Amino acid sequence: MNQLPAALQTGDTVGIIAPASPPDELKLAKGIAFLESLGLKVKKGKYLDSRYGYLAGRDHERVEDLHGMFQDPEVKAVICACGGYGTGRLAEAIDYDLIRRNPKIFWGYSDITFLHTAIQQQTGLVTFHGPMLSSDVGLEEVHPYTKDTFLQLFTPKAFTYTHHLSPLHTFYPGTVSGDIIGGNLALIVTTLGTPFEIDTKGKLLFIEDIDEEPYKIDRMMQHLTSAGKLDDAAGFIIGDFHQCEPKKKDQSLTLEQLWETYIVPQKKPALGGFRIGHSSPNFAFPMGVQAALDAAGKKLHISPGVAAKEAIK
Repeated sequence: MNQLPAALQTGDTVGIIAPASPPDELKLAKGIAFLESLGLKVKKGKYLDSRYGYLAGRDHERVEDLHGMFQDPEVKAVICACGGYGTGRLAEAIDYDLIRRNPKIFWGYSDITFLHTAIQQQTGLVTFHGPMLSSDVGLEEVHPYTKDTFLQLFTPKAFTYTHHLSPLHTFYPGTVSGDIIGGNLALIVTTLGTPFEIDTKGKLLFIEDIDEEPYKIDRMMQHLTSAGKLDDAAGFIIGDFHQCEPKKKDQSLTLEQLWETYIVPQKKPALGGFRIGHSSPNFAFPMGVQAALDAAGKKLHISPGVAAKEAIK
């Protein structure tokens, strides 16, 4: 049984860190203002404004900010400012016992996938795949659904994603239940062969990505196939593959052809079209919780990702 973090309450403090690339300052400010509009207080990481090439500070600085937020009793949630690159560099330096002793909400996506996988598998803590402050909430136009998706942090409530939210496509029918895992496809693949290699056995594997041509997605799906990760999975949730178009369309396979090649032959429930990932709206969901996938019925029922504070005491 994975551990649920405590739900937020109005007036709680949330910590903001940048464990990957540096955030855009103006967009980050808008994202922070949004959190404050929800009645939350914001505490910035010590190195949130650091820069080291394409990284938001040196590795030890980003790890220190992560540790600091989990260790700080005042902070009730750790929210990532943006993705980019760099979280895989931190995984072996993280104190997972510290996180296990101080379970709290951890929120982000894209490059943050490596941390989701590492934290979940090392500690059992449920984490959240959700839109981030600089890269999503800080944009000029933000879909109301993207903002509303943060509200699940305040109340333990199950959520059912249906075709009413976006057109869903059944790749293979059937129903199955299991813990949701995964995230960004490129980051999932980078865990292979490491101490943090993703464990898909009996799980619902969620994938999404951005700016990857079909031939690159083909290579990554083949890698997962050869590693046995698709064989082990119980079902598949296909999220948004934003701007994953070929530069030479007449010389490329389509994404649909790739799913027909790698997903359909598994003969396991598989549903695509979810607006989860680098999309607008960008729906958030807890990872590591039980979910029920009905591919033919085109719906995904997801258990709550937080627990009432009194239930944790």
